[in-house]
Amino acid sequence: MTLQMGWFSTGRGEGSRGLLRLAQESILAGELDARIQFVFCNREPGEHEGSDRYFELVRGYGLPLVTVSSRQFRRAVGGDFASHREEYDRRVMERIARFSPDVIVLAGYMLIVSGVLCRRYVMLNLHPALPGGPAGTWQEVIWQLIEQRASEQGAMVHLVTEAVDQGPPITCFSFPLRGEPFDGLWRAVEGVPVAELKRTQGEECPLFQAIRREGVRRETHLLLETLKALANRRVRVEGGRVLDERGREVRGRCLNDEIEAKLRGGRQTGGEGSAGGW
Repeated sequence: MTLQMGWFSTGRGEGSRGLLRLAQESILAGELDARIQFVFCNREPGEHEGSDRYFELVRGYGLPLVTVSSRQFRRAVGGDFASHREEYDRRVMERIARFSPDVIVLAGYMLIVSGVLCRRYVMLNLHPALPGGPAGTWQEVIWQLIEQRASEQGAMVHLVTEAVDQGPPITCFSFPLRGEPFDGLWRAVEGVPVAELKRTQGEECPLFQAIRREGVRRETHLLLETLKALANRRVRVEGGRVLDERGREVRGRCLNDEIEAKLRGGRQTGGEGSAGGW
């Protein structure tokens, strides 16, 4: 059966557009047996140039668009947004109640999801860190990696739970932060505190940029391969657990071989990363 999906995104930049574009183009090409029932955004038209461009893409595909401005909600309720998160999510649930997605994909969605929402739906999140790695936004993750002088980076697709960025992982990839082009970039920041790098260079820091670039190159492939596995029933979610086609629990299937083959433009023909069929 065709996988029915909801798609949540804040639509801030090219990364969010790229994820939606890849999924929808794969559906149209017959590579992904799925359907995006609706796209949800926590911004309204006119609030941000990035999300407005995102809306253009959504409309271009003819996908139903649902919006509930989190900015306007904050202004209306006042105080700390965290204490009103469930109220906001209930409003979102009211707006999407007419849809019946099998899964909801968080692809560049910049809000923390409350329990009322993730208990109602099976939700998948693309998080730019390895299982057990840093939590937070992709910017926060990269700064933590630099501060830790980490030797590898990656991303995972995981189930959304009330424990932020800590839900059961479905798939992941990793890549080294040593060797070319990273060794010279690490030497350039040797001995410089992260607080100083943020103040003087910010996100223009070449090391920061390189880590982000290599992650983004792989993230779209990770999400697409995960959705294909769900659509083909090679993996399923039952009772908050991730199971393979034999009913065995999956704990973050590493897709390094498949993803690196995609980047090379080659065809995956086996090896440890593809053993067992997925």
